[in-house]
Amino acid sequence: MARAWQHPFLSVFRHFKVDEWKRSAKEGDVATVMDKTLKCTVYRVRGSVSASNYIQLPRTGTQSLGLTGRYLYVLFRPLPPRHFVIHLDVFTEDSQVIRVSFSSLFKEFKSTATWLQFPFICEAGTPRKDAAGVPPTGARWTCLQLDLHDLLLVYLNRRYGHLKSIRLCASLLVRNLYTSDLCFDPAVTAPEARRAKLPVTPMPREMAFPVPKGQSWHDRYVHIRFPSDSSKGVSTLGQKNGSLPESCRVPSAPRPLPEISMSCERLEVSSVGGPSGRGQEPSAWAEATDKCVNSTNVHVSAHELAVVPVAPEDVAPHEPPCREQSGQQAALGKNRFQQRSFLPDPILRLKGVIGFGGHSTRWALWTKDGAAVVYPCHAVIVMLHVDTRQQRFFLGHTDKVSALALDGSNSLLASAQARAPSMLRLWDFQTGACLSLFRSPVHVVCSLSFSDSGALLCGTGKDRHGRTVVVAWDTAQVGRGGEAVLLTKVHTDADIQAFKVAFFDETRMASCGRGGVRLWRLRRGGLRSCAVDLGEHHALEFTDLAFGQDLDSCTLYVCGRSGHILEIDHQHMAVRRARRLLPTQTPSGPLPKRQTFSSGPGIAISSLSVSQVTCAVGSEDGYLRLWPLDFSSVLLEAEHEGPISSVCVSPDGLRVLSTTSSGHLGFLDVPSREYSVLMRSHTALVLALATKCRQEHLATVSQDHTVRVWDLVTLQQLYDFTSPKEAPRAVAFHPTQPTFFCGFSGGAVCSFSLEATEVLVEHRCHRGAVTGLATSPDGSFLFSSCSRGSLAQYDCAATQCRVLRVAANVVCQDAHMSPNALVVSGDSRLLAFVGPSKYTVTIMDTASLDELLRVDISALDGTSSRLDSAVAVCFGPAPPGHLLVSTSSNTVVVLDTTSGRMVRELSGVHPTACPSLALSRDGRFLLTAADRAIKVWDYLMQANLGCQVYIGHSEPVQAVAFSPNQQQLLSVGDAIFLWDILAPNERLPPGSVRGSPGAPPACEAGPGMRQLEDTVSGADGLPRWQVPVPSQASPPRLGPCAGLPEGGDGAFSVSDDEGPSEESHGPKGLRQASGSALLVKEADRVVDAACGAAGDSWGLSMPPHPCGQPSAQSPRRARAQPAAHPDSCEPFMSQGKASSLAKSVSSPPASSERLHLKAVVGYSGNGRANVVWRPDTGFFAYTCGRLVVVEDLHSGAQQHWLGHPEEISTLALSHDAQVLASASGHSSTASCGQIRLWEVPGGSCRQLISHRDPTVRALAFSPDDRLLITLGYDGDCTLALWSMSTYELLSSTRLPEPVHGVAFNPWHAGELACVGQGAITLWLLQQRGADVSLQVHRERIPEEVRAGKLTSLCYGAMPLLYCGSDTGQVCVWDTRACRCFLAWEADNSEIGVLLCSGVRLVSGSDSGRLRLWAVEAMLELRRKGSGARSSSVFMERELTLDGAIVSAVFHDSMDMGVAGSVAGTLWYINWAEGTSTHLISGHRSKVNEVAFSPSESHCATCSDDGSVRVWSLASMELVIQFQVLNQSCLCLAWSPPSCGRPEQQQVAAGYSDGTLRVFSISRTAMELKMRPHLAALTAIAFSADGQTILSGDKDGLVAVSRLCTGMTLRVLSDQRGAPISTIQSTSKEDGDFGVEGTDLWLAASGDQRVSIWASDWPQGHCELMDWLSFPAPALMEAPGCPVPSLAAFCPWDGALLVCAGLGVHREVIFYSLRHKQVVEKIPLPFFAVSLSLSPGARLMAIGFAECVLRLVDCTSGAVQDFAGHNDSVRLCRFTPAGRLLFTAAHREILVWEVTGC
Repeated sequence: MARAWQHPFLSVFRHFKVDEWKRSAKEGDVATVMDKTLKCTVYRVRGSVSASNYIQLPRTGTQSLGLTGRYLYVLFRPLPPRHFVIHLDVFTEDSQVIRVSFSSLFKEFKSTATWLQFPFICEAGTPRKDAAGVPPTGARWTCLQLDLHDLLLVYLNRRYGHLKSIRLCASLLVRNLYTSDLCFDPAVTAPEARRAKLPVTPMPREMAFPVPKGQSWHDRYVHIRFPSDSSKGVSTLGQKNGSLPESCRVPSAPRPLPEISMSCERLEVSSVGGPSGRGQEPSAWAEATDKCVNSTNVHVSAHELAVVPVAPEDVAPHEPPCREQSGQQAALGKNRFQQRSFLPDPILRLKGVIGFGGHSTRWALWTKDGAAVVYPCHAVIVMLHVDTRQQRFFLGHTDKVSALALDGSNSLLASAQARAPSMLRLWDFQTGACLSLFRSPVHVVCSLSFSDSGALLCGTGKDRHGRTVVVAWDTAQVGRGGEAVLLTKVHTDADIQAFKVAFFDETRMASCGRGGVRLWRLRRGGLRSCAVDLGEHHALEFTDLAFGQDLDSCTLYVCGRSGHILEIDHQHMAVRRARRLLPTQTPSGPLPKRQTFSSGPGIAISSLSVSQVTCAVGSEDGYLRLWPLDFSSVLLEAEHEGPISSVCVSPDGLRVLSTTSSGHLGFLDVPSREYSVLMRSHTALVLALATKCRQEHLATVSQDHTVRVWDLVTLQQLYDFTSPKEAPRAVAFHPTQPTFFCGFSGGAVCSFSLEATEVLVEHRCHRGAVTGLATSPDGSFLFSSCSRGSLAQYDCAATQCRVLRVAANVVCQDAHMSPNALVVSGDSRLLAFVGPSKYTVTIMDTASLDELLRVDISALDGTSSRLDSAVAVCFGPAPPGHLLVSTSSNTVVVLDTTSGRMVRELSGVHPTACPSLALSRDGRFLLTAADRAIKVWDYLMQANLGCQVYIGHSEPVQAVAFSPNQQQLLSVGDAIFLWDILAPNERLPPGSVRGSPGAPPACEAGPGMRQLEDTVSGADGLPRWQVPVPSQASPPRLGPCAGLPEGGDGAFSVSDDEGPSEESHGPKGLRQASGSALLVKEADRVVDAACGAAGDSWGLSMPPHPCGQPSAQSPRRARAQPAAHPDSCEPFMSQGKASSLAKSVSSPPASSERLHLKAVVGYSGNGRANVVWRPDTGFFAYTCGRLVVVEDLHSGAQQHWLGHPEEISTLALSHDAQVLASASGHSSTASCGQIRLWEVPGGSCRQLISHRDPTVRALAFSPDDRLLITLGYDGDCTLALWSMSTYELLSSTRLPEPVHGVAFNPWHAGELACVGQGAITLWLLQQRGADVSLQVHRERIPEEVRAGKLTSLCYGAMPLLYCGSDTGQVCVWDTRACRCFLAWEADNSEIGVLLCSGVRLVSGSDSGRLRLWAVEAMLELRRKGSGARSSSVFMERELTLDGAIVSAVFHDSMDMGVAGSVAGTLWYINWAEGTSTHLISGHRSKVNEVAFSPSESHCATCSDDGSVRVWSLASMELVIQFQVLNQSCLCLAWSPPSCGRPEQQQVAAGYSDGTLRVFSISRTAMELKMRPHLAALTAIAFSADGQTILSGDKDGLVAVSRLCTGMTLRVLSDQRGAPISTIQSTSKEDGDFGVEGTDLWLAASGDQRVSIWASDWPQGHCELMDWLSFPAPALMEAPGCPVPSLAAFCPWDGALLVCAGLGVHREVIFYSLRHKQVVEKIPLPFFAVSLSLSPGARLMAIGFAECVLRLVDCTSGAVQDFAGHNDSVRLCRFTPAGRLLFTAAHREILVWEVTGC
């Protein structure tokens, strides 16, 4: 950050006094000339040789400018017809000097490690080959804005330090250079930005170019910002017109992928006009104050922010508060940005403000009755009752108040704000309403004065040229609905420090200042003045004046800094008496007893005030003295802690108000001779705050080097600690002891005692400034962090805290200064902070400092193309255990502190990053603060989150917090604001977070929980409804439950002791109910579903099917369904394919197969229950497309069982592990699903079964393996029972509605259960001879469970059945009593996987969470209900995977297992260690290309998911992954061996946005990024020497780029119009084929054209050698799949070209480049979609859209077809040696071993 003296901008020429040429140098023809366009003097540098004519700053090379501003603004104009050069020498943070040059002489971008050269292309003129960059005759003035930070980061990956030197070389005109940390927009003026509410920073007037009225800035000038965030061009600096509107935006974090671009930016601004005259505000601002517009809830007016609200206090009491719409909202439509509000509205009310002054401490006034004082506190005007200390506020100013005035009757209050142009407000003093708002003609108003009647208001100040101005307004009609009328405005050369209107005659005024006193008079609408003859006192500096209060008096009292007090007869304009205040002398010497605050023999008097009998004088020695009017002796004297700024005697003369420059406000009571302090204040920005939990105390630290402790009840200061040497930065209270801790800029951490008011201990374990300080709520630990990245832990349980640990490089070193940099959870167990980098957030254990979790914030948003960094953190209440993270992208991310997953996200929280946030203890309200705005969010809202905005601070809010009693809100910045929270204390809904921070996070059943009635014990309850979370505490007790009464008929009663009520919008959508009990009874019904066979009832009852009942749920049962997760656990859906399987395939005999399937890369994530594992035998199998993959987990060897015609949907393993059942959907040859039974030992297919449903959803073996149950999904949902001995269908039942899961009872081979829509179905198998019947009992889900459907099930200990629902509940059923006796919310999304073994249960949801539950108390709870000794259900562990959980299998102990996700990943789960490890991983989307290293040790693949993955060929394990967000990687190439040593291997990848990235394999980093194309890249290849990259795009353009420079040499458009499908490059002998060059390459396009080129890239030679064009082929059998044009050089004959997909015939042709003709054709059964030729043997691999791979022996002509893929084989590639063949279809990759090579 730039130093303070360089803010907000620095004029380089003025600071270094270029006109004197002492600190700068000139050489050659350098002169000053007058420019007609700018109408000012500029410097002209001209000459034929640029190096001999220049301006240099500083004068010598050994000096440095030391300018640290991020942006350099160069205001210049090129001079035709010569070139110009600008050299900048820049220091990096590592002290490296980099030269950056811009010139119209350069033709291309060049870079070295220490020099960057950028070509400057001027505006288009007459093109000339010899002067491409020469400025045209009409070159315009240009504002060149250089972002030095991004420039070094993008091109050299270095961090900017400061600007060392500048050299401006001929030929150019230069006006000035400026540096700043602000991004200015030169085309927007400050009034335009304010009126249009534009989110830009307008150019300061000093830097701006003049624009004649009625003309556009862009028509006269050029603005270039470099580098630009959104530009996409190459590294060329150019002037251009017509660019898209674009605002200046500075990236908050360095981009890891540098963009190489420059562009001219332009922002269109529509001016907002307004009425002229009388100095009024334009109409846009007037409407923003007086009209009500529907918009976001905003409170307290703000003129500088994006929204323009209205203060509630600005509206009369009979009017409702208004909402105002920002200009941005108005332009885009008022409904687009509307947010949902919440009640009450407003929810905050300003209660108190701790602070005084801001712009000045001179202004404090008495009211007429002397009972209250009025003073400014930055942008707020406060009226304080001196006896009750109650405050009333005048809100509306958006900047610091610079002047105040109150009329004699206390009916009108006038105020002015400091920032130019100064706005004035006239207030109704009694009601607080703003009566008038108008703009002052004075640039900055310094003082205001009312006449006694309030009919005249006078003001003084400075205009924009620094001249003194006096203005008078007629305010007589303001209180009657009129406006203030400007009477006159007068400029004067006299200095004015004080100006007052005489109380006895409103036409007479007086002023004083440096060098004199003047008397003024208003006559005939004009102001006249006359200087008073002061005689020998004419050279004094006068500071204040006052008229004598006696009506007969004509005395004017004037005081000065020399200690003089003059009595002036204002009628005769003569000095009556002159007195001087001198310090008292000690008897022993001439020195004064007390030192004054200014030099000179007299005591400087800053203010005086006169009553009828006394005169109060305030001086800079800190004394308030009360004198009689004859000044004979001092009546009273009060000493202050700082120089007095102003004094004011009350109207009754009994009290004297005084203010000091140190922020004190108080009064002296004359009768009692007591002094009372009304307000103390920080004198600089407040940085941080802390509250005392058990007391209403507040501690603040400020830039004024003080630490202060305040009483929140009285708003009075209790303690004040000053640190002259080191500035305090952070503060924290001890939770239990009367101490607090403070961290300082020098690295010290001190403990202060409030009782002894002293420093207890000081620690210096930090080397940098302390950035964070936090204590654990239990008082055990203190934590501190510093700017050098260290973290310290202290033991603060004792009075003398001691250092326990110091960890280095843990905390982020370049993090934002934030009070939320370091936070401790409410249960004192967790510590969170931003670090080790700003892109990560770390959670540690507070006791051991063990790292528990690290979350990469930059990777949370997969849709964003920019890196996101963390700004601040905040813990939520526990439970549920959330961490809120504010990010640089203006969002607040809520993370689970156990798993690190993102629970929710609040986007667009503020226009800028939010450095401070707080969550209330009950989790109801979230506070965020950024810039000057505070937002209050209804945190319980799940959707359409509502907020209210409050604005009142004049400077950015530094911190926000809730008061200890949670009834108030605190915000600090320029002052301390205390807000009342007006929301009532409502009872929280069940399951919501509560105020007890240390409550055990587990489920407690009781009257408020939901548990079914225990009819035996008489206990009341409902199904439990609570989210269990990980806990180390003792398991909580569950409520009672029991079975059905003996002899029950299947009916049940539900008793709700709280009854129905309105639904509460809690975090989980929970209800809060109260009222009477409810009884529900359902009739019994027995259904015989066994093939028409009748049988006896099983004793189970089933209510009528709900088909005839209303589908809508009752109000008591209604529940808001959660939003669908992207990876929602839907039933198996076969991957959409472009074509079907070929009907005939010529499969070769196994003994003669040339290809052997070696490995499969990938897992079918769209299957369900498609992974099996038996730990005792080691058998492990999963599915990938049509294949069953059996893998040895130790060696990685694979077996592949092929036979299914379509993708496999599910698997099931028999209990003896001898039979594996697999099922797939229907195919083009069969309309029914297919089930295959495999022999596990041999891998052969034992039996093939056809199922009537098109898709089989689930399979299950009976406990004795005699039966197999199958469940269909599509078409007729059928439940079928098969005999495993005869493979015959025993029973088949069509189900009336979809069923989502089926399972056999492990304790009874004849029982099974199904779950589905709204009910659970229990089946009993009865067999009489050969007949098998299924008797069914259907039980509906209890209403209290509030689940629409059950999605998963598993049996537990007999007779328990666990079921998961679509809303995240797990309900427990007693299968004997057929009732649900317990339910809890196990997740917030659909549970698709449930597994149980003994007392442990595993649940997997579509949110990716895998949870382990302890359920040992279920059996006792079922039997004894409330009499159970131990009833607990809590979560032991949780892991979050990369997608919805679709499959899982675990060991019987549940300690380890395997889980599959929808992302196509198989994970090994170890609960004991709490880890998840990749077993199988593949691409998420379609694989587009594979490339191999020259040594065949590795291969690389790319995919539509934006990733480039590097695999080890030996083990096919993933080694490296490069990920680009929001882009598809479409093509890939590995650098050839000729490009360098093996350790310098590179991979080039092309992306859908036209970018080309080069990755280093050895460094695992991106080395180069360029954008040679505007369209998506479709093909890429290296030249033979590896130094040139050829790339083709979907528009048919081929670009040639140099790897070393990143520049594009040429673009070939010969094949424009069709996408480039293939680019291949090979080497040849120079002169071969009759052409020069050693490179031979081809490009094939989708319009059946192939071009062959010969090139010599080092020489810049490229020549078209041959051209092939064919007619378009016929449409393929599968519509929508175009036939690609395939071409490749023949590896065994360099003169042959092999082509496919060209022409109308299905064939492969061999074309001779020497003879220019086709020499061979090979017919094909289908059109080829992929092609590869083996370099090791004369083999050719061809992939078809019909899912077939063909291998052709080009020597013998033999062909072999291979099936295995489930989709079009759109990729096949031989390895360089030809030993392996890779084929890919969609996201599955098959690796074939080539035999006979």
